[in-house]
Amino acid sequence: MRYVVWIHRGNFRQLANSHPSTQLSAAELTSSSPEETFNFGYQLGARLQGGEILLLSGPLGAGKTIFVKGICSALGIDEEEVTSPSFTLVNPYSGRLRLYHLDLYRLDEGASAAHAVDLEDLLADESSVIVIEWAERMGRYPLPDNVWRVSIEGDGDEPRIISIKLLSEVKRS
Repeated sequence: MRYVVWIHRGNFRQLANSHPSTQLSAAELTSSSPEETFNFGYQLGARLQGGEILLLSGPLGAGKTIFVKGICSALGIDEEEVTSPSFTLVNPYSGRLRLYHLDLYRLDEGASAAHAVDLEDLLADESSVIVIEWAERMGRYPLPDNVWRVSIEGDGDEPRIISIKLLSEVKRS
């Protein structure tokens, strides 16, 4: 496995002070603002090497798309071009790595959601990064290794708790 076990609790400033080549296996951070959420996404994006799949969950307005903007910025993608794919379902972006940003919010739960966005074809591009908002709507769709679960909890003016775990270390649901 190419991941160093590195468990971290704190805020994005502490994560930013770790070496960019450090690979995460689990992290939990508190974000007090959209800027901090963006910066945590940026720090994660700087560590991506291609082939990663990020499954994002959290309530509406939690900051999932802001987090993705941070990832994209780290990959050399203009953050202003990054929008929620709620209606397009898939937004592709090219930078240091190709990134596919999916949003399954409007789709019915189950494998049909994965088929609606041609997930099998996207997974064939093993050098890209795939970020899926509302990934829980996929049900038990089979995914390869190198899958991360990112949970963003909190709404309104509350701080956000951002948890990231390598799926192989999380009981599959």
